[in-house]
Amino acid sequence: MTMPIPRTEPEAGLPAHVRIFEVGPRDGLQAEADIIPADVKIELCRRLFDAGVRDLEITSFVPPAWIPQLADAAEVAAGVEAPAGARRVALVPNLQGLQRARDSGLREVSVVVSATDTFAQANLNTTREGALVRAEEVVVAAVSACMPVRGYVSMAFGDPWEGEVAVDLVTTAARRLHDAGCTTIALGDTIGVATPGLTTRVVAETIAAGVPVEDLALHLHDTYGQSLANVYAALQAGVTEFDAAVGGLGRCPYAKGATGNLPTEDLVWMLDGLGIQTGIDVHALAATTLWLSRIRGVRAPSNVATALAAAGAGETASITPKETMQ
Repeated sequence: MTMPIPRTEPEAGLPAHVRIFEVGPRDGLQAEADIIPADVKIELCRRLFDAGVRDLEITSFVPPAWIPQLADAAEVAAGVEAPAGARRVALVPNLQGLQRARDSGLREVSVVVSATDTFAQANLNTTREGALVRAEEVVVAAVSACMPVRGYVSMAFGDPWEGEVAVDLVTTAARRLHDAGCTTIALGDTIGVATPGLTTRVVAETIAAGVPVEDLALHLHDTYGQSLANVYAALQAGVTEFDAAVGGLGRCPYAKGATGNLPTEDLVWMLDGLGIQTGIDVHALAATTLWLSRIRGVRAPSNVATALAAAGAGETASITPKETMQ
């Protein structure tokens, strides 16, 4: 049986290539209720690399008391081997986390700040300014050790407690992280409230504040089903990097109502249809989603994986499931 593929219809003015930064093993699993064994996480990373992912956030070196789901960060880091040209990245909350990442053999990290005070208190245990200062310390230390750093600005499009977020708060945080040495600034729609017009405005004002468009990424959640529309708006603005999680895994544990990340396979399907190259095999992604869903006994909220499953993707994909991990 021939597997469905999107019909390719390129559009003038859009990028020819897009980088997809896969966050499933970290952001995707950190808020799930079940604790995924380290060997399953390692196998998940392997399958994602085999599917063509080359930019992968594998874990976070946060205190286990904060996020028990990622208490095995060192074990996962030791077990994940990256193919040539691929990246293994870990989120670190502070200088201690940076040292743990270095001790585990990682050579690239990410940091996170908040555009709002309330979310900074809930998520980062400090003020908005305190989170920025702490992140800047990590960036300076990492850069001095020749480690690239990726910076997230959470609540860049809305906050569950404060509501609308002033764009200047977002651009100030983005500019400070960039000035400190972050190679990429990912603007986070943490609770999924962004719409295309707002996406266009926040991206434009961040660029105007001094962060080059080539250094921008979007980290989108799909709470209201707007993530692909927001990707399209950002593509038109020149953004060429997007975060996504296989199967639409993950939500923010501190933001009520926030559902999963933008599903990687849904994003790749749309980009394939636009003729935009990602290097990622959408069918292998769908097979990975179905494999992990079977192990966890849950259904992942991914339209493409669901559709391809109905078409037989779980049986015909080239990546063979290892059901013995159940």
